[in-house]
Amino acid sequence: MNFGLVLLIAVGLSMDAFAVSVTEGLSMKCFDRPHAFRLAVFFGAFQAAMPILGWLAGVKLTSFLQNIDHWAAFAILTAIGAKMIWESRKLKGQETCDKSLGRVSMLALATSLDALAVGLSLSFLKVEIITPAIVIGGVTFLLCFAGVYIGSRTGHFFENRLEYAAGLLLIAIGLKIVFDHLRA
Repeated sequence: MNFGLVLLIAVGLSMDAFAVSVTEGLSMKCFDRPHAFRLAVFFGAFQAAMPILGWLAGVKLTSFLQNIDHWAAFAILTAIGAKMIWESRKLKGQETCDKSLGRVSMLALATSLDALAVGLSLSFLKVEIITPAIVIGGVTFLLCFAGVYIGSRTGHFFENRLEYAAGLLLIAIGLKIVFDHLRA
C-alpha cells in the first residue's frame, strides 16, 4: 500500500477525533495548551494502537477469509464511512469543563474503534501494520492538537462537513480496493 493511500486513510480515521477536538476547543474560553496536548496524545495513541489490534485479529482470521478478503475490506471501510456520514448529521458542539484523564480516555477509545476495523482490513490485504499505525497516530495527534486550537478560535463551522467528507473518503478507498482486485 503506497504512502499516499495510508495518509488518506489516516486523515479519514482522524476526522471524528478532530471533530471531538474542535468541540473540546469550543468549550474553552481561551486555548489550553496542556489539555490540547493531552487530548492529542491520547487520541493519537489510541488511533495508532487500534489498527495494530485489528491487524493482529485479522492475521488469525486470514486463512478463513482469504477468498473474500477484498470484499471484507470493502464492506468494513464502507460501513465505517457510512457511519461517519450518518454521524456527521448529528454532531453538535457540547459545552464541557471535564478535562479528566478518564473522560479523555473514553473519548479516545470511542473515536478510535473505526481504526480497529481498518486494521482488520489491512490484515486482509496483507499490508504490514507498523508504518500505517505510526502515520495514523501521528496524523491524529497533529489534527487533534490543531482541532482544539481551531475550536477555541473559530467555533464548530467545519466539524460536520469534515466528518462527512472523511466518510466519503473511506468509502472511496473501499471501492478502490475492490476495483483493483477485480482488475487483477
